[in-house]
Amino acid sequence: MKKYALVFIISLFSASISAQYRPWTSAQQPLKEIEALKKQIVKPNFRKKDYLITDFGAIGDGKTKNTEAFKKAIEKCNAEGGGRVVVPKGIFLTGAIYLKSNVNLYVSKESTILFSQDSNDYPIVFTRWEGMECMNYSSLIYAYEEENIAVTGEGTLDGNADLDNWWFWCGATKYGYNESRPGRQNPARAKLHEYMAQRKPARERIFGDGYYLRPNFVQPYRCKNFWMADVLVKNSPMWNLNPVLCENVLIERVKVISHGPNNDGFDPEACKNVWIKDSYFDTGDDCIAIKSGRDEDGRDIGRPAENHIIENCEMKDGHGGVVIGSEIAGGAKNIYATGNIMDSKNLERALRIKTSSSRGGIIENVFFYNTKVGAYKEAAVRFNMHYEKPGNYIPTIRNIWVENLTVEKGGKYAVFSDAYESSPVTDFTMVNAKMNGIEIPYKVDYLKNVTLKNVSVNGKPLTELKP
Repeated sequence: MKKYALVFIISLFSASISAQYRPWTSAQQPLKEIEALKKQIVKPNFRKKDYLITDFGAIGDGKTKNTEAFKKAIEKCNAEGGGRVVVPKGIFLTGAIYLKSNVNLYVSKESTILFSQDSNDYPIVFTRWEGMECMNYSSLIYAYEEENIAVTGEGTLDGNADLDNWWFWCGATKYGYNESRPGRQNPARAKLHEYMAQRKPARERIFGDGYYLRPNFVQPYRCKNFWMADVLVKNSPMWNLNPVLCENVLIERVKVISHGPNNDGFDPEACKNVWIKDSYFDTGDDCIAIKSGRDEDGRDIGRPAENHIIENCEMKDGHGGVVIGSEIAGGAKNIYATGNIMDSKNLERALRIKTSSSRGGIIENVFFYNTKVGAYKEAAVRFNMHYEKPGNYIPTIRNIWVENLTVEKGGKYAVFSDAYESSPVTDFTMVNAKMNGIEIPYKVDYLKNVTLKNVSVNGKPLTELKP
């Protein structure tokens, strides 16, 4: 009886896994899923009470450090039930800002929050750095396990990073590094990888001064109901907008202009229910890069990037338009990009899925719809399972649907795939795609269940993708 019971349980488990994966058969399916998801993602409401930071001693002269004034205003607002902490006209220099529940940091038009270039103004907190958990400098705006928080207004968040501050820590000469300057992240980065592989407890992976791991700009960590709207974000030390393990994230009408090293625009990590819309990216790295953790940390935590909408955004400059990976060990599912435009001499790929066998995980249900692309360098659609070092965790990429894609003056390939023979990219559909200016129609290796309908490259029908 035990043997038969075990077989029955295994059969039920297998059936359950099979039932979970259903490739789309028409665009109407993901379009309906998008509409249902939009109803779940709502911005938080705040008590109608304003707390002006100048009432707490803040001076907007661009020179006086206002860290304590921000702290006092946010704590009082939180303690009294929430509301808006208002930054009036002026330039307000500060260290790290910690957002508390029910607080909307409102950056008024003609106001700037200018962040300090002194690393001592950023306390050590529990954070993620390139998808790995550790103790490191606070992000410039940080929150941990808070609810109903926001950064809004038509003002500016200036990270104040440049070739002499923060950026040169990446170790690249083009960003100001030279051997006569103290500061290079490479040894600490290698040490963090080592700690992760050893599964050293995250709170014992302590960095900060002397390690040169740059902070990200905005990082709510394990938060619920996070909203950003209308602000300009510029000059980040590293990644710009980086919610981690958050649920219900709404980003709208935000402008990111930041051309430093690793200056990705929007990097949601292991988040659920995310909607970014009507936003603008002019960045030094990927415009949008969806993540779920690197290697052991990503797999052990096991939280996928789930239910993301990227809608009506402009990717003015950046290496990738919509990217999934590479820190994607927790997997990703239900990623919908619709109505976006991108065109840049630095754009390498419009849609890129990058992972490796040191990551593993399943990336599935990616919908890339109504996309207009000007120029790019490498590929309109790029699958890469061999990004960075190999390992023992073969990734899965499946159910990728591209429809209504136009490319005016593309690059080397229309479609470029680099997968494992044991794990081919499965259920790839491309419908109504018109791509011009392509050097070579495609370069692919392992694809399974490919559907091409009304696809043309340089005016000629593309009817198959063969190795």
